Amino acid sequence: MNKEYYTEDLNSRLKYLKLLANQYPTISKASTEIINLESILNLPKGTEHFLSDIHGEYEPFIHVLKNGSGVIRRKIDELFTNTMRDSEKKSLATLVYYPHSKMDMVKKSESNLEDFYRISIYRLVELCKYCSSKYTRSKVRKLLPNDYSYVIEELLHEHRKSEHKEEYYVSLVETIINLGQAEDFITSISTAIQRLVVDRLHIVGDIYDRGPRPDIIVDRLMEHHCVDIQWGNHDILWMGAAAGEKTCIANALRISSRYANLDIIEDVYGINLLPLATFAMNTYGDDPCKEFLPKVDNEEFNIKEIPLTAKMHKAISIIQFKLEGEIIRNHPEYEMNHRLLLDKIDYKKSTISIKGRDYTLKDSNFPTINPKNPYKLTNEEEEVVDKLIRSFRMSEKLQKHVNFLLSKGSIYLKHNGNLLIHGGIPLNEDGSFMGMKLKGVNYSGKALLDKMESLVRESYYEIDKDKRAYGLDLFWYLWTGKCSSLFGKDDMTTFERYFIEDKETHKENKNPYFNLREDMTILKNIFDEFKMDFNEDHIINGHVPVKSKKGEKPVKANGKVFVIDGGFSKAYQSKTGMAGYTLIYNSRTLQLVAHEPFTSKEDAVENERDIISSTVLVEHKSMRKRIKDTNDGEQLMEKVEDLKKLLAAYKSGLIKEK
Repeated sequence: MNKEYYTEDLNSRLKYLKLLANQYPTISKASTEIINLESILNLPKGTEHFLSDIHGEYEPFIHVLKNGSGVIRRKIDELFTNTMRDSEKKSLATLVYYPHSKMDMVKKSESNLEDFYRISIYRLVELCKYCSSKYTRSKVRKLLPNDYSYVIEELLHEHRKSEHKEEYYVSLVETIINLGQAEDFITSISTAIQRLVVDRLHIVGDIYDRGPRPDIIVDRLMEHHCVDIQWGNHDILWMGAAAGEKTCIANALRISSRYANLDIIEDVYGINLLPLATFAMNTYGDDPCKEFLPKVDNEEFNIKEIPLTAKMHKAISIIQFKLEGEIIRNHPEYEMNHRLLLDKIDYKKSTISIKGRDYTLKDSNFPTINPKNPYKLTNEEEEVVDKLIRSFRMSEKLQKHVNFLLSKGSIYLKHNGNLLIHGGIPLNEDGSFMGMKLKGVNYSGKALLDKMESLVRESYYEIDKDKRAYGLDLFWYLWTGKCSSLFGKDDMTTFERYFIEDKETHKENKNPYFNLREDMTILKNIFDEFKMDFNEDHIINGHVPVKSKKGEKPVKANGKVFVIDGGFSKAYQSKTGMAGYTLIYNSRTLQLVAHEPFTSKEDAVENERDIISSTVLVEHKSMRKRIKDTNDGEQLMEKVEDLKKLLAAYKSGLIKEK
């Protein structure tokens, strides 16, 4: 080794150890931490929950978080098997999920509230103990809500039956009740139980679109103690819109119009839609916009708003098609010239030529399209687009949410032996990795995904307009391009669905990955590409709803691939026959939990009606996985090695104790 390099490396390591010595200034402190970390490494790994394709359906999502995908009720059944009736177990579970609402109900019927509080506190403490049994005191302490954390910790670690501490234990509970703090205490310990049953939450894409309130979902995720997100195509669309990419903005508005969900744009994110509404009324005032009538399943939607929403829907759709044409022509590397359709229309005959066939258009009123230059925006359209860009960029709440998606999210994640990716790995028909040229360089496989993520991240934070442009356009490509791991199809036939009756033109062919992921040879190539263990690891996808009512299974390739889009979105439940999956990965097992539709919070509280969930054990390990077998464990082991080097430095006198 070069002597100069060796000296520089030694100096760097010594500098790092001196920094570490500030945190552990003595041999005893460093030794204590080594003992602590070595012990933690041998604890069972925490329980991970995987969900995908929530699509704005905040009520069932929040309930699944509250009930731990059914884990809390199962733990109640295990703990109180012979000591509680089923009705009492249901009541206790509801109290954990919705403590305030449940206690408000109890007050109306319970004659002895103090007795109710007393019994509930004792039961909740036992349940909390049971849920925290595999964690260190330090970790449990971090998961406790700030209010009453000391009292909860005392109750968790006191032995009620001990003659030395029984009076102390009883006194704690009685004081809580006598001070009128029982309700707040029950709420705090219920929150602690909810946190303890989900050590880490993975969201495998598509928080946004279709459902009513994706913002509530993001707010709740921002409060979660440990979460990561793998971006879905609908998420990247909103991220691009927040970055000011005009084609993403047009798509996001079109989808919100289609599902009668413009409230999320205007009322929640504060984006001014008046310019678009005014333009739509002036341009399409006499047009019934029949093909653009919104899909209304929201009882609160004002029926009088439907005509205006349809006009806005058509206006932004035409703008979208024009903007997409501009991007496609600017990026030949996207290979999307076949999606240039506005110049394929015969505006006199009201027909369009696609792949050598002529089709009659269902709607031929195009007052803003110049047949000689069909992709050029009118002055009015340009003005609308400019105002929308400013409004999206200035939305404080949207920017806050997208910054969170960037900080906690990624295109894919490799964690604890699982590769999490929303759609899939773009493949060619022969199973080889599909390639794409970005900034003049060819990429494929893992390198392609890494480069795409790098470019969109850089463009979001870049200030210079010209430097931002390339990455901004890539946001849109990730939404709809054939090499996008988030989209996973060859085309998005939006225009055809609106304007052509023949459903053959509506077909969107899935990337070969979705069939080839069950071919063991090709699957092994993917595992090798991401440096995964083919015998032990898994791929977890969402994106494509599993049609369980038709017999399709979410477990594929002999248990090496899981598809967990089970239909949280109501729009898909008629296809899936269910209302979502949760994959649960604890220290011994992988369990797939299938959820039935959620009615409402009110029904859950008043009738103690939980989401009915059926669990299938898909994998069981004879050897329990410990923290040392996880990604977090690797980091802890590195820290142990560093601390051992620090100990050696102390003992040799290279670094002095403080």
